[in-house]
Amino acid sequence: MTEHPTSFERPQQGVTPTDPRGALLPSPASDAAAGVHGEGSRSGQHGKNKDQGMNPAGTGPEHSQPAAAEPDTHRPRPVPGTVPQQPGGEQELPANGTDGEERRSGQSLAPGRPTPMRRDGDRLRFVGAATRRIARGIDLDEIVMGLCRATVPTFSDAILVYLRDPLPVGDERPTGPLVLRLRRSDRIPQQERDLEDGILPVPVPETPSEFSGLDALGSELCEVQPGSALAEVLRGVRPVFTDTPAARAALPELLGEGGEFAVPTGRRAILAPLRGRRRVIGAALFLRRPDRLPFDPDDLLVAAQLATHSALGIDKAVLYGREAYIADELQRTMLPETLPRPTGVRLASRYLPAAETARVGGDWYDAIPLPGSRVALVVGDVMGHSMTSAAIMGQLRTTAQTLAGLDLPPQEVLHHLDEQAQRLGTDRMATCLYAVYDPVSHRITIANAGHPPPVLLHLGGRAEVLRVPPGAPIGVGGVDFEAVELDAPAGATLLLYTDGLVESRLRDVWTGIEQLREKLAATAQLTGPDHPPPLEALCDEVLDMLGPGDRDDDIALLAARFDGIAPSDVAYWFLEPEDAAPGRARRLARRALARWDMEDLTDSVELLVSEVVTNAVRYATRPVTLRLLRTDVLRCEVGDDVPQLPRLRQARATDEGGRGLYLVNRLARRWGATRLSTGKVVWFELNRG
Repeated sequence: MTEHPTSFERPQQGVTPTDPRGALLPSPASDAAAGVHGEGSRSGQHGKNKDQGMNPAGTGPEHSQPAAAEPDTHRPRPVPGTVPQQPGGEQELPANGTDGEERRSGQSLAPGRPTPMRRDGDRLRFVGAATRRIARGIDLDEIVMGLCRATVPTFSDAILVYLRDPLPVGDERPTGPLVLRLRRSDRIPQQERDLEDGILPVPVPETPSEFSGLDALGSELCEVQPGSALAEVLRGVRPVFTDTPAARAALPELLGEGGEFAVPTGRRAILAPLRGRRRVIGAALFLRRPDRLPFDPDDLLVAAQLATHSALGIDKAVLYGREAYIADELQRTMLPETLPRPTGVRLASRYLPAAETARVGGDWYDAIPLPGSRVALVVGDVMGHSMTSAAIMGQLRTTAQTLAGLDLPPQEVLHHLDEQAQRLGTDRMATCLYAVYDPVSHRITIANAGHPPPVLLHLGGRAEVLRVPPGAPIGVGGVDFEAVELDAPAGATLLLYTDGLVESRLRDVWTGIEQLREKLAATAQLTGPDHPPPLEALCDEVLDMLGPGDRDDDIALLAARFDGIAPSDVAYWFLEPEDAAPGRARRLARRALARWDMEDLTDSVELLVSEVVTNAVRYATRPVTLRLLRTDVLRCEVGDDVPQLPRLRQARATDEGGRGLYLVNRLARRWGATRLSTGKVVWFELNRG
């Protein structure tokens, strides 16, 4: 709702009504009363006027009020809350068509043109309404727009707002010179006085405008030179009339060469510095047309109030913008920038903050590749909505990644996360769900710590809420976590989410889970029983179930489509730790490649398998595992019971060994080594043809 300063006030007895934009209009009753002498009833005064005639206007006090107590039945009284009379409409004027100010100044004002505020009460009402409008702004543009809309046309006919570029934040000390940039300008166009947004970017009036020379100043910068006239005016802090020598000398520096000629002469312009908490951050130039009455000294106080409230609001908006930027960057860096592409599973994710003004939350998701082509799926929610919650979330996510690298079971990962949360503080609590998917066995192992259960969407369109022991939240302490192993058939989709998706003020968590299950089933019906819905579209459909009032919490969503690896694409062997193991590994790999019609990779695979198996059997005490996986690439994995990881190094010319990993690094597409709870796995990948 747009507020019109001073124009919605109910006129009191003896107070003149206001123009539609807030400027005061003369009252015929007050003009008549100004020439009345003595006290008496209205009828008595009328009789006296008939006999003796009216005294000339201006003989009585300028602000004298009628002595009669009854209201003037012929004066229109605006009703608060109604739409004020628009320009060009019927307006009641004195019988002679002039008011006291016109007769005193000798200038005639056009009908509907705003006139100056003549009473202290009018100025107070205007300043109160204007500061309320300025205070409603949150960001920088809203505050500057509020200043422009509050002052034009009630206080001035045009305004130019200059702000420091760049604006200093908080206590930081600017290092460069003081540069002012024209941030916004507003004025009354000749042909249109009221627009929906209250601003004309570059008006082209049908008749020449008094301020047409200001249109070319929209993109200019002004560098304030030390010791210049503009620097002295800004240092003085208080608003000044531009007819003073110092201000008149400062206008060319502020507006550019020739810009001072666009400013009306006399006291029809006020230059007001904008000072924040510690320094000058800009300036505002208030202008009136030559056909309007000039500013008076009391208007300097009004300009000072507007400048002070605007500068403090801008200061706070800059601080708020910096905090919002820090919060947004913190949240952005805490979440994974991209998701991995593990073998046998496709991933998609979404994150929605609770509101645009509160982008920081404690929800997170993650997907962590594990040895053996497995992948860990994690989703969690730290209690609270603050930067502290986001920081705790980052620590827990880092801990989960470290624990996943150790290849611990899901229940052990939650146990260590619980210990970490207790070390962070007694009130650091979170919910978490940790799942490990194995594409070879088509199985998934899940452990839960007080988190909403996941939903599994089968290929035929049936959506199932998985029965996972709920457990206690992380941070409670002294609680055992239990893991369950379930089937993960090819084509199924697992949906992990936080409670912001299913719980709100309008529904409880279980009602929301049932609605989520129905939404997934309905979406799967659209693609048919043999084709699962696309992951990205599925995530968007899930978020569409949120109503306009359901965003009470931030939301993290992770969807995993299980493609799996067919048994025919897997070859697995156990090799005894003996000298003949490398030769046997070469023969087994050659047969598997012949079965898969990949003989062109035989030489490279035999060489690399021989080097990796030789290094494994040299130190192993238990059987060595060899596995080949055929997917979009050919992957080879060799596991043993030795926890030490091999390191790539440059062998010297006299060394008998140390060149195996060098060959792997040169010939393989990718390779790596991962420590397991029972030893390690060394793997490499080759492109298929």
